[in-house]
This record gives sequence, C-alpha cells and structure tokens, in this order.
Amino acid sequence: SKNYEDKALKWADIITVVSKEAYDYYSKSGLNVVHVPNAIDLENFPKKSITKFENQIIYAGRLSKEKGIDVLLDVAKLLPPEYHLIIVGSGQEEKKVQNMTKLKTNVHYLGYQSKQNTISLIRGSDLLLQPSLMEGISSTILEAMGCGTCVIASNVGGNSEIIENNKTGILIEPNNTKKLLDKISELLVEKEKKGIMAINALETAKKYDWKRVGQLYLDIYKSLLT
Repeated sequence: SKNYEDKALKWADIITVVSKEAYDYYSKSGLNVVHVPNAIDLENFPKKSITKFENQIIYAGRLSKEKGIDVLLDVAKLLPPEYHLIIVGSGQEEKKVQNMTKLKTNVHYLGYQSKQNTISLIRGSDLLLQPSLMEGISSTILEAMGCGTCVIASNVGGNSEIIENNKTGILIEPNNTKKLLDKISELLVEKEKKGIMAINALETAKKYDWKRVGQLYLDIYKSLLT
C-alpha cells in the first residue's frame, strides 16, 4: 500500500491532511502539504436528545482494537451499576461487546445507528469515551463537543490537537483502565466541572464548523487555478 501511496502523493499538486501530526510526517518528504482539519456541520446537527438512563456514558465508533475496545470493556467490567454505558457501532470486536452485555446489565449495545440517532444519543449522554490507541482528528469527538457533551479521550494522535486537558475535556494516557474509570467517576460526581468543560468545548467545536473549514478547501482550489 505504501508504493501506491507514494505514487499518488507524487502526482498531487497539493496534499491536504487533517492533523498536525500528519502534516509533520508528510512535510518531511518535501511534499506540498496543507493542514485542513476534519469538520462538522453544527448548523444541521440534530437537536433531539436521547437519554435512556441517568448517568449515561457513550462510546460511538468502530469496534476494533485500535479504537481501544479492550480498554473500554475492561472499564465496563468495573463500572458501578448506577452508571450506564451505551456502545454504538460495529466491527470485528462486536462479539466481545455482545458478550459483555450478558455479564453486565448496565452495558447496552445498540449496534450500528444512523448519524442522526448517534448524535442524539451523544447529546443525551453525560460523557463520551474514546479510549483509542491511535487517532487522527476524530469527527466523533468534534460531534460530542458540538453537542455540549464532555469527552474523556486517550492522549494519542490528533486528540491532543482538539482537546485542551481539563479545559475542554479530559486526556488520559492510552491503555489505562484505572485512570479512565477514575475520571468517569470524578466527572459524574463533579457536574459543575463537567459543565464548564462542555461549554468550553462547544466554543472549540465552532472552529471546526464546515463554514470555516469549507472556505479553507476553496482557497486551496483557487490557489491551484491561479
């Protein structure tokens, strides 16, 4: 796959990347690289909020090892019964998730959901978890921030570009089940702290709205035509 990528990159006049990490990586090869982040459409976000449980926590994304599903399930094993974890998505680790729901009545697997339903579930949740082992600029994190839902994410890849720790969300080292569990308990108790971070996060999310990011793409296309 690297051979195909190398050829494609040589053909391109400009290469756009979604994270600063990717920008640094590709710039070392002397390529013409421009950083344009992922974007969300805040104006057309679903306004509906789906809250199925008190103390509702959500994971939304691919069910795969690199997304930290094993860490998520380790946390689920230890989650107090009054905290409810909703898991949305599909992938090769789906069987593990289904098995966990048989062991823990406060773990709820909803399978694949439409974007509309997923955002409504995120909006109705107290926390969104993203324990990824690797990550670019996560649309799910941006969507949660745009919904005013507090995020706890692993400090990998582009997550640290979006989240300012303890100001717009919480960053923890990857593969740390205890730390993730501790932060869940802390934020579900300290609701004022959680609320302040959610407000700050919403302001950050506005910087990633398509109205702004779309213009960046238009500027790049115009530069190629002049």
